[in-house]
Amino acid sequence: MTAETGHSPQELTPASPPPAPPSLQATPPTAPEPEEPAQPIIEHLLELRGRLLKATLALIVGGVIGLFFAKPFLEVLISPLQGASELQLLKPTESIFIYLKGGLILGAIIASPFILYQIFAFIVPGLTEREKRGLYLVLPLAAGLFALGVAFAAFIVLPFTLRYLQTFLSDLAISQYSFGEYMNFVLSFLFWLGLAFEIPLVIAILARLGIVTPQQLQSTWRYAVVIIAVLAAVITPTPDPFTMSLVMMPLLGLYVLGIFMARMAYKPREAATPRSSKDAAAGVDGDGPGA
Repeated sequence: MTAETGHSPQELTPASPPPAPPSLQATPPTAPEPEEPAQPIIEHLLELRGRLLKATLALIVGGVIGLFFAKPFLEVLISPLQGASELQLLKPTESIFIYLKGGLILGAIIASPFILYQIFAFIVPGLTEREKRGLYLVLPLAAGLFALGVAFAAFIVLPFTLRYLQTFLSDLAISQYSFGEYMNFVLSFLFWLGLAFEIPLVIAILARLGIVTPQQLQSTWRYAVVIIAVLAAVITPTPDPFTMSLVMMPLLGLYVLGIFMARMAYKPREAATPRSSKDAAAGVDGDGPGA
């Protein structure tokens, strides 16, 4: 039969069916596209804008209140001079700017608990009721420690500092300060010393996060003394050791207070439980033969 027709066996095989149209061809399954993170970013930006507006409003309200007490506040800062030096105004509008700066600083101190709460609420979202109650106690404590540091600097350290500066080379020059330069010097000194008084709170927060332990704080007290001495030398505007020790002693006391606060706030980190040998051999995590 094959010889009569003259065709080879390959030529008698049925032809393959025509390819299916593209619409009927089977398409491989595609992985689901990841959701676009645009919406969460927009939500975070909206939340940030709202908290910034609230913090700004609190600062404005505190600044308005601070303007009523700005003049007594400036009088307290000038009182350490005790009439030994007269402040000079070098610009026509210098007194107005200094008055506004004093009111704004008082307003920032008044509004600091609310502003700090807005910052913490944005950085650590999803706070529980217990954590919120903790913030209600911690934030006023932060503002109180800062105000205590400012008061300590204004009424104790600043008079000794200015007395030393006025008597240094007093036989060669008369001390006559610019009002603006004097206030910048005093306000910068008050700010850094008030910030240094936050040491106990910072230590307590680090202990709460499990970064440091009370035992570590006690065993490394020698290093803490050196660090506090360097910090006191940087904060103190005069090179005399008496003023430096006057700043250093309360900082050491605040470090001891921080150790006691760390004992109350310490929360050890939760260590990951190791897998047993049977689970590791069976491949519980999907790496074994049963995966």
